[in-house]
Amino acid sequence: MFYNRFFRKNKKNTENTKQRINNVKKHQVPAHVAIIMDGNGRWAKKRSLPRVAGHHEGMKVVRKITVLANEIGLKTLTLYAFSTENWKRPKSEVDFIMKLPEEFLNIYLPELKEKNVRVQMIGDKTNIPKHTLQAVEKAMNDTKDNDGLILNFALNYGSRAEIISAVKNVVKDVKDGIISENDINDELFSQYLMTKHLTEPDLLIRTSGEIRLSNFMLWQLAYTEFWFTKELWPDFNEEHFLQAIEQYQNRSRRYGGI
Repeated sequence: MFYNRFFRKNKKNTENTKQRINNVKKHQVPAHVAIIMDGNGRWAKKRSLPRVAGHHEGMKVVRKITVLANEIGLKTLTLYAFSTENWKRPKSEVDFIMKLPEEFLNIYLPELKEKNVRVQMIGDKTNIPKHTLQAVEKAMNDTKDNDGLILNFALNYGSRAEIISAVKNVVKDVKDGIISENDINDELFSQYLMTKHLTEPDLLIRTSGEIRLSNFMLWQLAYTEFWFTKELWPDFNEEHFLQAIEQYQNRSRRYGGI
């Protein structure tokens, strides 16, 4: 009897999720969603587990949200996987995190290829372990011809460093006569950023209850809609993601106008 109740409940939940997905697809879906995946360590601590257990559980959530983002028609999903400040964490934790992209892609790359997902990365490749970089670059190469969802990992990424690097390159190009000072505007400057090949995010999601940007896409998020949740990243699921999309669809984006 318990099994029958459990089965009926899960079947109903699945049907409700499918209906919500269909409803979301009837309205304007954000082209680009960025997520600050926060709370892995706290999730593990609440369960008296090592912090790395939270990171590993969070990896599974990446797969679920990527599949759903692809299904509802997003063009780009950017995930803040590792910041330039995260190197300050204990070496054992950093080493574990740097193994996760390789594990994730070894397991899920065939599915990503099948679903026409294209893997990309933004961030400073300096200091990223060779095995991590090789796994990401292989995934990028294997999916380069796909034209579906862009799964964009922000790995060893810091927005201030990105902006400073862009400024230096603009100055250099002005000195070299490639551009003039009068050419510099928002559109031109954006072409010097790591995200020059992407549209700016329409929606930013941050999990774990923290309400800050943590040096993430400071230029690109100028007119982005924000959605914060107290759910820790390993607990974040399809229902939460759909809730964020639904709230986005109910907002009016005016870009400084009326």
